[in-house]
Amino acid sequence: MENQLDLIIIGGGPIGLACALEAAKAGLDYCILEKGCLVNSLYNYPSNMTFFSTSEKIEIGGIPFVSNNVKPTRPEALEYYRRVATSNQLKIRLQEKVTAITRGENGYSVTSSKGIYHCRFIILATGFYDIPVLMHVPGESLPKVTHYYKDPHFYAMQQVAVVGANNSAVDAALETYRKGATVTMIIREDMIGKRVKYWVKPDIENRIKEGTIKAYFNSTLKEVRETEIDIQTPDGVVTIPNDYVIAMTGYQPDFQLLKQSGVTLSEDAMLQPAYNADTMESNMPGLYLAGVVCGGMNTHVWFIENSRVHASKIIADIETKRSLPR
Repeated sequence: MENQLDLIIIGGGPIGLACALEAAKAGLDYCILEKGCLVNSLYNYPSNMTFFSTSEKIEIGGIPFVSNNVKPTRPEALEYYRRVATSNQLKIRLQEKVTAITRGENGYSVTSSKGIYHCRFIILATGFYDIPVLMHVPGESLPKVTHYYKDPHFYAMQQVAVVGANNSAVDAALETYRKGATVTMIIREDMIGKRVKYWVKPDIENRIKEGTIKAYFNSTLKEVRETEIDIQTPDGVVTIPNDYVIAMTGYQPDFQLLKQSGVTLSEDAMLQPAYNADTMESNMPGLYLAGVVCGGMNTHVWFIENSRVHASKIIADIETKRSLPR
């Protein structure tokens, strides 16, 4: 049968690559399907981003990751994972989005933007960075609003509002401020996020304290217009001039694909997918979850460093089932 494989890995991020390395070791006939470029989420990270983890903690497959500093940068990570993929000749099909997963008598059919595949096992390693959590405020769809931040130079000499108080928001605020933007932060809580990188947190707090970055705490963005925004503050609505809004409001897994594939999600707000923590197998036999997608809306539970072990767990379980009758 055409495109008949043992295993389809959906997602070509670091954990998808880790799963492919383990699959290759086990002699499985596999293929990664990635809707974007190689390690697409990392590619979309801010250009100047530095990882919180040290390089050895985000290595995969036992392949050393040597960086110039203790904590690697985005360009170093992109180079590392690219070299892992090419030097190990991993089977990857890029720019190919999976649109449907169907279970049959002998396994699964996976429909993509470029064809149909048949396999016995599936690993969903789709991450969470591709779907932003929307604010649902008037004007959010205007071109001046973005949920992704790439490079600060674009915002030089502009009036910039940054929504959020965690790492992405703080990086965007500090970098655009240092390129000459007038920066206002809109923060739902009463303080900068507790998870902000420890070497960055004093910087943003001092900029706010001295007034070079204006921060509205316990506040939300109420409306966006072409040349201004409304902010709901404890003292009422404040209107300020604005050229761009960088909404660092978080991201979420592709719940639609999870639901469509038959994976059960919890009924609470976390939408936690069901899986066996020992094998990473979901409630759908032969369909496994790996990486950040395992956390549902709680996207701060799983990272590269603590979910790379999912790869060996999954492939070990697949090996025990491969010889069993279907």
